[in-house]
Amino acid sequence: MKFFDGSDTKVFALGGLGEVGKNMYCIMTNNEIIILDAGIIFPSNELPGIDYIIPDFTFLKKNEKKIKALFITHGHEDHIGGIPYLLQTVNIPAIYAPNQAVGLIRKKLEDRSIRYNNLYVYTEQSKIKFKSMSVEFFRTTHSIPDSHGIVVYTPNGTIVSTGDFKFDLTPIGPMANLQKMAMIGAKGVTLLLSDSTNALNEGFSASESKVDEALSEIFLEHHGRIIIATFASNIYRLKHIVDTCKRNNRKIAIFGRSMENNIEISLNEGYIKHKEIFVTPEEANALDPSKVCLLCTGSQGEPLAALSRIASGSHKQIKLQQDDLVVLSSSAIPGNALSIASIINKLYLQGVKVYTNTSLSDVHTSGHGSQEELKLMLRLFKPKYFMPFHGEYRMLKQHADLAIECDIPKENTFILNNGDVLSLYKGKIKRDEAVTAGNVYIDGNRIGEIGSAVMKDRKIMSSDGIVVVIMNIDTNNGKLLGTPNITTRGFVLIQENMDLIKDLENLSVKAINSKIGKHVNYLEIKSEITNQLSKFIIEKTGRTPIILPVIMDIKK
Repeated sequence: MKFFDGSDTKVFALGGLGEVGKNMYCIMTNNEIIILDAGIIFPSNELPGIDYIIPDFTFLKKNEKKIKALFITHGHEDHIGGIPYLLQTVNIPAIYAPNQAVGLIRKKLEDRSIRYNNLYVYTEQSKIKFKSMSVEFFRTTHSIPDSHGIVVYTPNGTIVSTGDFKFDLTPIGPMANLQKMAMIGAKGVTLLLSDSTNALNEGFSASESKVDEALSEIFLEHHGRIIIATFASNIYRLKHIVDTCKRNNRKIAIFGRSMENNIEISLNEGYIKHKEIFVTPEEANALDPSKVCLLCTGSQGEPLAALSRIASGSHKQIKLQQDDLVVLSSSAIPGNALSIASIINKLYLQGVKVYTNTSLSDVHTSGHGSQEELKLMLRLFKPKYFMPFHGEYRMLKQHADLAIECDIPKENTFILNNGDVLSLYKGKIKRDEAVTAGNVYIDGNRIGEIGSAVMKDRKIMSSDGIVVVIMNIDTNNGKLLGTPNITTRGFVLIQENMDLIKDLENLSVKAINSKIGKHVNYLEIKSEITNQLSKFIIEKTGRTPIILPVIMDIKK
């Protein structure tokens, strides 16, 4: 028998490697595929007009008859946000998720009018079996309730995926089940996939109870209105804010759709109590400021989020008051620092006091473990092989180095890219042929229609603008009628650059006349205009706007 002959177990990621987000991992044995998570990632400023990025589902579509189920570790967007798009593309026989995540997934599907009847709740005691694989779960600590790691038993060894985790010995919610992790490790783990988000951070992450104490002090000391911006998905933070408001006799008004959805689901499922303290914005405005807390989205400086509109004075329901205190109970996601700084400056200009995780270090802590916690996870499971996941390359590399410190041989660690495949056969691992993986852009309701060429044009237009050349041509006689009209957007102001516009008109006339004749070829004319104007504009301005020739067919 060959080392790998089809009876091996294949492990690969369609998203989540070399990036923080878009998590999607697959395990395949004997023509059975199980999927772990289906997330999204939010685009950078270099992708104008894009709402989300999801994994490329090509491999799953080609192999959908082999898919047995999708398993969700917890309810954050980078783990469940891709589910609506996945269900529209691929047949998924069943989705298993913890209780909180099920509520969020149902809401997400309802908002998109997607009917799906095979969504099931699992608990730490659940055991789900297929022909070639079986799946169990272990409780972890994260910033959202019902976070779990997943254990997959295959004929070729045991695979453990940690999901997102930290080790918090004084958590707001339940403790992680260290005993079960140790028991699984004692039985033998072939391959461990572990969260690398905070692999660059030394020591231990701060306990959520420290944030609890810091926010409690703020509520005791401040007697004006308190505005808190935090991640809508950080349910334990929201729970603490609600409990603190209850103790301090404050009512809460909610701003932001994602915040409203998470609060509603958490109230319905019992994760958050005291429904009676929630009021409408109108009711909050009528109360004494010392009796009000405003809970909103926008901690990352998102321009359309509630906090941004409050800071700029454009929010229809909330206007800042001189004695307001704004708390940004979050840390900056990479790439958002400038947006957050802009919001803070606007708040200070309005004369309000602002607390951030810099000025008051305990108003936020991460839901991901730092280096010592990652080492503890490695020691609990004692895997033979290790594959860091959920992180940029530098995070994956640092996590692999930590594994080596924890006595895993260097040759048994694997830093992979999305699409790279590991093959397991009777406890041994080697790299295998890669599968299709990549990014799919979501633009409104359009899935995958926006390719690299369109994104390139958008980037050019966002930086250098567009020049439109409108011309009337008599196609019967092959003559240009009148002078071409030059219109620009994002390039130059026409009234202040009439000489340049006149030069472009003259150049367009020459380009058209050089290609016009008895037989009018639209493509040749447009190409000549584009080439001549592009060269001229680069020479004169150093810029490269999109050139868009428009021919009006006039028949006399």
